Amino acid sequence: MEVIHLREEYIKLGQALKAAHLVDSGVDAKYEILDGMVKVNGEVCTMRGKKLVAGDKVSYRGQEIEIAR
Repeated sequence: MEVIHLREEYIKLGQALKAAHLVDSGVDAKYEILDGMVKVNGEVCTMRGKKLVAGDKVSYRGQEIEIAR
């Protein structure tokens, strides 16, 4: 599981996928999110601008990201 430590109050979903090196670009993140390939806290999320805060968990193609302070 990849852990992303927040520098600010939140990180957007597309940015988190890029920061964890699960996608190559923001465009890739956008389409994967819009295609329903990403789950946030166990539910499919199609909003790439979704604000993730400490404690949130993201699942993408068998990989997991945890957002931490």
